[in-house]
This record gives sequence, structure tokens and C-alpha cells, in this order.
Amino acid sequence: MEIMRDMGIEDIVQAEATEHERCGDTVFCTSIVGEEIGRILTWGTHPARLADHTLASPSSMCDIPQTYLEPILVTTASKRGTHTRFSTEYLSHTQDENGVTANVRDRLTGHEYQIRAKYMIGADGARSIIAQELALPTVGNMDIAGSMNITFKADLAHYVEGRPSVLYWVIQPGANIGGIGAGLVRMVRPWNEWLIVWGYDITKPPPVVDDAAAIQIVRNLVGIPVLEVEITGKSLWGNNELYATNLQKGRVFCAGDAIHRHPPSNGLGSNTSIQDSYNLCWKISEVLKGRADPSLLETYTAERAPVAKQIVTRANKSSREFVHLFDALGIKPGMSEQDMAKEIEERKADTPAGAKKRAELVIAMDKKNYEFNAHGVEMGQFYESTAVISDGPPPKNERDPELYYQATTTPGARLPHAWVGDRLHKKSTLDLAKYNAWTVFTGTTGKAWAKAVEDAAKELGLNLKCVVIGPGQDAEDLYYDWAKLREVNEDGAILVRPDKHVAWRSKSLAKDPSKELIAVMKKVLGRK
Repeated sequence: MEIMRDMGIEDIVQAEATEHERCGDTVFCTSIVGEEIGRILTWGTHPARLADHTLASPSSMCDIPQTYLEPILVTTASKRGTHTRFSTEYLSHTQDENGVTANVRDRLTGHEYQIRAKYMIGADGARSIIAQELALPTVGNMDIAGSMNITFKADLAHYVEGRPSVLYWVIQPGANIGGIGAGLVRMVRPWNEWLIVWGYDITKPPPVVDDAAAIQIVRNLVGIPVLEVEITGKSLWGNNELYATNLQKGRVFCAGDAIHRHPPSNGLGSNTSIQDSYNLCWKISEVLKGRADPSLLETYTAERAPVAKQIVTRANKSSREFVHLFDALGIKPGMSEQDMAKEIEERKADTPAGAKKRAELVIAMDKKNYEFNAHGVEMGQFYESTAVISDGPPPKNERDPELYYQATTTPGARLPHAWVGDRLHKKSTLDLAKYNAWTVFTGTTGKAWAKAVEDAAKELGLNLKCVVIGPGQDAEDLYYDWAKLREVNEDGAILVRPDKHVAWRSKSLAKDPSKELIAVMKKVLGRK
């Protein structure tokens, strides 16, 4: 959402989203109308975690279906000059030292033709043809478990508004076979459009899911045998645990599911795909404009491949953590409905066995925080490459680094958010670092950096801006938060890349700021 904010469409996206406060009570139950096993405040809606989220970013979590987000992105891109060709099939490509030629087919007319470009990005999904053509090296496996999607319409407001959420996890016979850990009833639009994810044994022939079978699965998970259901879609898919270790070859790059393939656990899919593009596109832009050496493009793999590995590992680990919940309940594979109900019922018993089960459920439910409240995974990407001039590792996170994000200006980290401005306007530090520019942040006694920015911009032909934060300067430190977050002296400097990651910092004013900054910019841009 910070990227949507940077593109100027955050408000448009949020207007089509479900209100954040209606997304938080992730529920574990035997059916929508059945026994409740427990619930977790998720996606930053717990009061303590809401504070973490609010302090970390000017943007908030956003639940918007892909079918609503994509038209916004396509419309915005079209208005800004792109040419989108629908019903067009990619066939193959060739590349040479000057560019890439893609062979495509118009699926309406059958006409085949070529598109010539300087670079090509293969964002063609988990069955990426382009990644296969490039023979990108990968780690992991595809289709490790089987899942089915069933989209449907049914008015369930009466059953869910008391515990509003986007996710209702259902524990029923077969819930731990294939799938993503358990049966899932996922709200698409409150409270009449839904998605069910149910598993199947991928080692056996795929099941036939016609409307009758789909309706029965819906009724089972909702728990209403005569529920009026309109099935709107059905599909089978495989859970993957695979990531690429190299994301590019020559002038062709891959992004999104083409390079990191994982279940939807943690909600990392679209986020990471968008972040791939955010990392790559400013680099291509700088090279096309002659501002950077093409070697800058090699930092895409160096910076994003570790993220691909992290999120594939985390998402699959989250799916497997459902086993703790099944173990705590005493549920085993192949257990009958009667035996499962008996085990679940035992958690209520005033017996040593009941007390043991309740204690184990506390621990099992707490582990699910790593799926639904992993703020550190979501916000803590740290880059190491030649486009970052390191001055050491980030400060040690005294809390769990997966659950908790820690702001830092260590080169490689994301620029920390703080509110700055004046008596009329309040902006985030992230708002002052634009995607089409490099930005240097400094303080009142570091104004000599402003002259250095002018000199570097002129000599190197860059869009380089300076922001002086202090009383009466470009922006004031409204709450004195920036002074606590910047980790450099007031006369120091923090160089921020177009993608909001810190490229370099100087703890204090350099002896010759212009010379220092020009040398730094040449280094991160790969210029001699």
C-alpha cells in the first residue's frame, strides 16, 4: 500500500477495499455455524500490534480482491501512457546486445507478430514459460499438495458479523489432507461473496468438482445443509514451495509468481510481486536514461532473490504450523467424523486431559501469529548489493524479527516513516522521497548537503533532491520522531533510492560534501 501511495492511487484502492476493522477476527471452527475453537486478532488489528503498524507506516493493511485491484492498476497505467494488449499470447523471445524480440499471437484473430523492446519482464505466473526459457535455477518443488478453489455467493451476514474477518478456518474430516493446512472460507466481499479453499490428495487422480460437489463442500464448511448457494467458479491448483536463485538473464527479467511460488499463507503473494517490480523498474529507467551503468540491473537478483527465499519458506512453514492445532486437539489423519467431534469436545472437559488440551491450544494458537501478524516479514526487507554502500548490519532486533518490524536507516533498509511538515501540512518522510528521484535527508546544520546535491545532480545528470528537516526548513520534525529514527547526526546525510531503500548514509557532515556525494552516486549507479 505504500507503493500504491507513491503511485498516487492509495485512496482509490482503499475505496474499493473492505474496511480494515472488519478483517481482524480470524476464526478457527468446525464450521461457520458450528463449534468455535478460537480466534486471533490478525493483520494488525490487535491493539498492541495496531500501534506497531501505525508507527511503522503512513499506510494501512488493505483487503481488496484481485478482481477489483487489477482494473485500477490497468486504468492507471493506461492513463499514464502504457499500451496493454489483451487476448495476446506470449510464444517465445530472442535477445541480442541491443534488445529483446517477443513473438506473440492475437488469440482473437490468430495473427502472430513481434514486439521489440530494450528489456522484457516475464511476470507470467507460477507456470512461467519465460522462466523456463531462461532456465532460471530454482530450489524446491511444485505441486506438493492439492487445493481446490470454489467461489460462491451466499448471504452469511447473520452468521459472521459478530466476529468479522476475511478468514474462517474450518476443522472437519479431511481438513488436513492436501490444501493449505485446513479448510478455508474466505470473505471476498462482506458478507455475500466468498471463496472456499479445500484440499485433495495430489498423489491420486484429481477430483471432479461439478456444481453439485461444490455446493456440498460449501454447505459442509458453512454448516447449513440447505444453504442457498450460487456457485460462481471452480478450479484445482497445486501448492508450491519453489523459488529462483537467479531472476534474470541478459535483458530479460522475471518477477512475481514466476520466481517465488508458495501457498497464500501470510498474504505475501501480490505484495512481493508488486515489490519485485518496484525494485526493478527504477533501475531500468536509470539505465535507459543513461544515468546508470547496465550493471545496476544485476542488483535485482542480489536484492530480491533472498526475499523470494524468505517468503516461500515462511508461507510454507505457516501452512505446516496447522499441525500444532491438530495435535493439540488430538486429531489424526483419517479420523472419523464421530471421533474428531469427540476429541474437539474434550477441550471443554473438567478433567486433566481437558486441561492439557486447553493448555496446548494456547500454544498452538499463538504459533499462528507467524502467519497472520508477521509484521517483520512484511516490512523488514533488507538489501545487500552494489546499489547499497554498507556501513554494517542493522541494529539487533531485541524482539522476534519475523513478528516485529524494526525501523533503521542502515543502508539496505527501508526508509523509516515519521510525520514531518509544517503548521498546515503533515507528510510522511516516505512521501518526500519520490519514486522518480533520489533523495538526501539532512538537518539544519547539514545544509551544505543541499549544495552537494545540486552539484551531483548537475554533474551526473540525475534527478537528485535534498530535504532539510528542521525548524523553518523544508519540513519540521513535528513530533521529534525523525530525530530518534535517523541514526545519524543532525549534519549527517541519508541517501534514499527511488524505491525508498537507503543506499548510503554519512553520520556527520563530510569534509567535502559534493565530492563525497558524487563519488557515492557513481558507485551505486555503477558509473566509472
